[in-house]
Amino acid sequence: MTLDAPDPPLSDDRVSLHPWREGDASALVAELNEPDIAAFLDRIPQPYTLEDARWYIDWTTQGWREGSASTFAVRLVGADEPIGSIGVRWSDQEEGVAEVGYWVAARARGHGVATAALRLIAGWAFGTVPSLARLQLRADVRNAASNRVAEKAGFTREGVLRSQRYNERLGKRVDFVMWSLLREEVPGRRS
Repeated sequence: MTLDAPDPPLSDDRVSLHPWREGDASALVAELNEPDIAAFLDRIPQPYTLEDARWYIDWTTQGWREGSASTFAVRLVGADEPIGSIGVRWSDQEEGVAEVGYWVAARARGHGVATAALRLIAGWAFGTVPSLARLQLRADVRNAASNRVAEKAGFTREGVLRSQRYNERLGKRVDFVMWSLLREEVPGRRS
């Protein structure tokens, strides 16, 4: 399955979502070296380099081409510099299950940016992929902000995945909250 990036980009009155582009690499480096992002997204290299950013942008382009992932740079409406990232990838295409993940720069937190982006991408994913039945996301139990975003965007908290994976930076296994949104729960969508 291939997915084309939406044209025009996904947008509301606050944010717009665009595929990542080569010119975004420096902004990625600046944002992904921020301590709170490093704490919760422990699989992101630290320190995060220009080489890492270029690899990531190439990976997102490949995901679009192959239909395995649809990753967007989050920008404020009318601004050029990315302030976050959000993406959907298939976790079980046969069963119609995809997973969404996101991060937002420290300077943009607390203003509804992540919630707006999550609502946009959820509506787009269900509207674009007829076989998508369930969109899920996992957030570290310690990450109160990400868990609030999921709730505000209409996702249902299903429970805690105990000892879900090993966090090398912390040197221990961590728990994640599992959230989901079903097709019939998306505002304005029919099952």
